[in-house]
Amino acid sequence: MHEDKEILERIAGLISEELDHDSIAKAVHEILKSIGEDPEREGLLRTPERVAKAYQELLSGYRTDPIELLNEAIFEVSYDEMVIVRDIEFYSMCEHHMLPFLGRAHVAYLPKGKVIGLSKIPRIVDMFARRLQVQERMTKQIADLVDELLHPKGVAVVVEGLHLCSVMRGVKKHNARMTTSSMSGAFRTNLSTRQEFLDNISRGSTPLQF
Repeated sequence: MHEDKEILERIAGLISEELDHDSIAKAVHEILKSIGEDPEREGLLRTPERVAKAYQELLSGYRTDPIELLNEAIFEVSYDEMVIVRDIEFYSMCEHHMLPFLGRAHVAYLPKGKVIGLSKIPRIVDMFARRLQVQERMTKQIADLVDELLHPKGVAVVVEGLHLCSVMRGVKKHNARMTTSSMSGAFRTNLSTRQEFLDNISRGSTPLQF
C-alpha cells in the first residue's frame, strides 16, 4: 500500500498546509460587520474564533492522510461474496453556499483477494465529507479510493443527502432529498449484482430525517 502512496494522496486530494485559523477569524469578523452586526457585542465577541475552530473540525478531511487512516487494515482473504457497509452517517459542507448537507452513505465491494477493516470505510466517507463538497463528486471519490485500495471485482456507492442550501434558501423544499451513485466493475455490468446491492440497502431502511 505504501508503494501507492502518491496515487492514494492524489485520489484523496490531500492538502498538507495547515488551516489558517487567524485569517478565518479575521474574515468572519469582517462578515459580521458587513451584515450590520457589532462584532464587539457580548454574544459575538468570540464568534470569529469559534467559527475558525469549527472549520478546523468540519474541514479536516483535506488533511487526513489516507495511509494513516487505513493503518495497514487491508487483509488478504479468500472471501469473494459481497461486502456492504450501509447507513454511514455523514455531515458535509456545500461548496456553493458553504451551508451543511448531511445524510448517509452505503458502500459495497466484491473482494478479489483483499478486504478492508470494517471501521475504515466509514472513515473514508468522513475523509471526503469533511471538506467543501458537492455530493456527486464525493460519491465518486469514495468509490475511486476503495477501488484503488482493493482492486476488487466491483465497487458500489450510493449517497443520500439533505441539503440545507435548498431547505433554508432558494426553493425552500424541506423534504427534497438527493441520491447519487457510483458503480464500477460487476456492479455496473451485472444487473443481478447491482440489484442485490440495492435490495440490501433498501431493506429495513427508514426515510432520511432532518
